[in-house]
Amino acid sequence: MSFLALIFALVIEQLRPVVGASLWRRAVHWGADGLARRLDDGSMQAGRLAWLVVVVPLTVATALGFWALAGMHPLLAFLFDVAVLVACFAFRRDGRFFDEIHAALRLGELESARALLGDWRGVRYDEAGPGEVATLAIEQGLVAAHRTVFGVIFWFVLLPGPSGAVMYRVAALLAARWGRPREGAFGTFAQRAFAALDWAPARLTALVFSVVGNFEDAVYCWRSQAVLWPDRSSAILLASGGGALGVKLGRPVHEAGVLVDRPEMGVGDEAGVDHLQATVGLLWRALLVCMFLLALLAVASWAGG
Repeated sequence: MSFLALIFALVIEQLRPVVGASLWRRAVHWGADGLARRLDDGSMQAGRLAWLVVVVPLTVATALGFWALAGMHPLLAFLFDVAVLVACFAFRRDGRFFDEIHAALRLGELESARALLGDWRGVRYDEAGPGEVATLAIEQGLVAAHRTVFGVIFWFVLLPGPSGAVMYRVAALLAARWGRPREGAFGTFAQRAFAALDWAPARLTALVFSVVGNFEDAVYCWRSQAVLWPDRSSAILLASGGGALGVKLGRPVHEAGVLVDRPEMGVGDEAGVDHLQATVGLLWRALLVCMFLLALLAVASWAGG
């Protein structure tokens, strides 16, 4: 049933936007901002308390809701799985940004591509060139696909019902919300907690990127370059993804009016419009491989039962 729920959720999320899918994320942001205003005294202890207040109740409530519905009828639990997964996935939203940036660059509309990239990443890129926009779009696409699809699937399979999916997505939202530059160490625990939750999923996603792309280059970049990036989870995804695609990522870019120095990730050609389409292919192949493996597990489980 879990495998079927994943299939249904992915299809629904791709076919049409779901009105309430983004509402819960806005609610989490609103609650996170409110807790930060009340509890942020600049210490990691306050950040730990705030994280637990948000993540634990939502995770437990999701698990209890699933068990309660399963006790009534398996179909209700299945529908609950699908509804929660659709809310957790954001593949369509990120894909829309990616496709529109791709189209703008292909048409030579650099200003439009810069504006779309800024809306997606939350930073202005008024001075970024076409190669920089393509590089940043590929990076954002690789990381976002992992954190809104592959990581969600990993924890959905691991924990009862959709509680793992909720825990992972909420933890990711808090790490992004509280991990922005703030006074003190309030966001430190959220970042560390998410890094711990993402340790295994990020490496599995990177492994799949390697398998469906250029395996030798992906593994080489993963082993030699991931240590250079400050966020280790993102580093593994970018290094393996860049190697798998045969494209150079990272490197200095113009961001918010300044030139940001970044280490080089990946190997091969400089990022361009054609690499955006290659990235889409890589992500879909990776998703198909993951679903194929889960299908094998499901068949083995049914046969064993």
